[in-house]
Amino acid sequence: MAPVTRILLAAVLLAACSTAHAQIDWPKGKQAAIVLTYDDALQSQLEFAVPQLAETRFKGTFFLDGDISPADMVRWRKAQAAGHELGNHSLFHPCPRAMLPDRVQYLTDNYDVARMLGEIAVMNNVLFGIDGRERRTYSVPCSQMLVGGVDYTVALRKSGLVKFVRTGGDQYKSVITDAGNLDVFQVPSWGPVDHPDGRQLIAYAERVRAARGLGVFQFHGVGGDYLQVSAAAHRELLEHLRKHPEIWVGTFQQVMDYVATRSR
Repeated sequence: MAPVTRILLAAVLLAACSTAHAQIDWPKGKQAAIVLTYDDALQSQLEFAVPQLAETRFKGTFFLDGDISPADMVRWRKAQAAGHELGNHSLFHPCPRAMLPDRVQYLTDNYDVARMLGEIAVMNNVLFGIDGRERRTYSVPCSQMLVGGVDYTVALRKSGLVKFVRTGGDQYKSVITDAGNLDVFQVPSWGPVDHPDGRQLIAYAERVRAARGLGVFQFHGVGGDYLQVSAAAHRELLEHLRKHPEIWVGTFQQVMDYVATRSR
């Protein structure tokens, strides 16, 4: 075989191996996975998202912060008892001044790593009081891992406070296909904004399915509140997923427990 031919053959084999490695081997014949996550413990999630999930028999992950009333704690306890995951979104949801300048006492510009980890630890205790569970996942407030100019990812990883971390991303870069190179403390997600319709939400799910990958939705308001999708668009997405049982719809912890066994 000529040297050039051998080089071309090696390149083809390498590309094939890379493609095979990129595709996650999903369980029970599933072709892809979608995770439905919801931030900020919003009333619209209790009013619209939770009932719609019940109707379609899907389970979601709700990342709660400390701004919840005792009455809502009871409602979130019922949601967890129905199979939904309650995740940690920090106690006070601190964000950079450039993003939420009016919350002066909770600007990450003025935080340090110790304060951030301390507030995550306290929120773990709040969540334990709601559902009695100890293993917890975490959603990064405002998708920003810097406090006082320092990235707290390494410190959070070493702390043992949470098992997996969901951050931000866009609808293209957040399609995960390579578990081997995924950092489970920086799992990207897509947060639909600007009132997307059902077709846009479904298009993302279909992009994930075509790639045989993992896609994580980052919702806020559903049918109300802020950064919202309409209740109708949310329902349209759920109905689409129900018609495609080859897509695994699980909680963040469930899916990440599986993916983590295949990551480095």
